[in-house]
Amino acid sequence: MPDITRRHALGAAAALAVTVAAPLTEAAADDRTGHEDHGGHGDHDGRQPLQPFDEVYRGRRIQGRATEGGSHHHGTGYAVFVDGAELHVMRNADGSWISVVSHYSPVPTPRAAARAAVDELQGARLVPIN
Repeated sequence: MPDITRRHALGAAAALAVTVAAPLTEAAADDRTGHEDHGGHGDHDGRQPLQPFDEVYRGRRIQGRATEGGSHHHGTGYAVFVDGAELHVMRNADGSWISVVSHYSPVPTPRAAARAAVDELQGARLVPIN
């Protein structure tokens, strides 16, 4: 019987660690983002479809709705507006959302992105990006 080398032992340990950690990492990501696969009832990546919203937040009208074919910049399939001006949003790989106004602060939904933008704008008007 051949002797087991340190290289073979480390390789086997690494393979075992990856095999055990992969399902745990995916479950932790689902818990962190609040997204799980619900038997094919969500969109193409297992997330729940986004609901439209229309509300006044801190005196500003924020709206969000699904779009055909995605927005012209990021193809998210969802458009967000602050006082009628489009707020460009993008969905991250982990399911979180960012906007052009609060790019470094991911949030769980487009509604939260609109609210974060209103907070960040501090009363200033959102200037459309062309």
